[in-house]
Amino acid sequence: MRIETGATHGWALRLGLRGGYIGCLNKGTQSPVQRRFGWGSCYSPVKTCCRGWCSFQTSNPVLLVLLSLVQASRSFHQSSQSLAPVPPLPEKGGKVRHGIFPEELFTLLYPKTGVTGPYMLGTGLLLYMLSKEIYVINHETFAAASIGAVVIYGIKKFGPSVAAFADKINEDKVAKAQEVKDQAMASLAQGIEDEKKEQWRVEGRHMLFDAKRNNVAMLLETNYRERLHMVTNEVKKRLDFQVELQNLHRRMEQEHMVNWVEQSVIKSITPQQEKESIAKCIADLKVLAKTTQARATV
Repeated sequence: MRIETGATHGWALRLGLRGGYIGCLNKGTQSPVQRRFGWGSCYSPVKTCCRGWCSFQTSNPVLLVLLSLVQASRSFHQSSQSLAPVPPLPEKGGKVRHGIFPEELFTLLYPKTGVTGPYMLGTGLLLYMLSKEIYVINHETFAAASIGAVVIYGIKKFGPSVAAFADKINEDKVAKAQEVKDQAMASLAQGIEDEKKEQWRVEGRHMLFDAKRNNVAMLLETNYRERLHMVTNEVKKRLDFQVELQNLHRRMEQEHMVNWVEQSVIKSITPQQEKESIAKCIADLKVLAKTTQARATV
């Protein structure tokens, strides 16, 4: 199978594919790494050196999977950033067996291989890697096993206490964060209530302005009526003054007329008429006195 990829030198350095680049420099010669992994030599060195392109020709399935993943990952790196919400991280990890193998792998293989299928698969892969010398047992293997044993012992021995301590620290942090969150929520809720109250006040502002407008109109009407009443009283006082003045003039004229007539009559009476008038009055009084006495006796 033949796979072409751009900028193969950079990816080859990351994946340990130095053999392909060596093949390019050596124009077809194979390195020991190429012979072990079954890689073909790189051809077309002009394209590799001038344009940064390299072609691999291999039958190794592991290499094909790696190169396919590298080629497929480029589309993800070149795509635009997604604005979708990120799902929350799970609080607890999934179930694993033997510390590293996920439970989903076993449940996936159970319907086809049975209960012992995953173990046989792992054992077969290990034996295949050892028989093909993909993995060679050396002193580093024993060092890794010793370190792994020490790490496993430390995890088994001190893991629960460290986990409890870490959980306690985490719980304290979560409690503080929750307290801060509750305070923020209370503050925001209070702010919402205040905002609703202010909105309610704003809604009642029209009624308040109408009441104030009515009060101002009533004050203006009252002031107008007070001034109108004051003008009416002043006009009435002036009219009363004119009426009293006319009445005074009339009374003075009448008194003057009466005095003038009286003086004229007095001046026109002679002494003889006065004596006769007095005598007439005395006679009338005597007649009245006799009449009164006669009525009293009866």
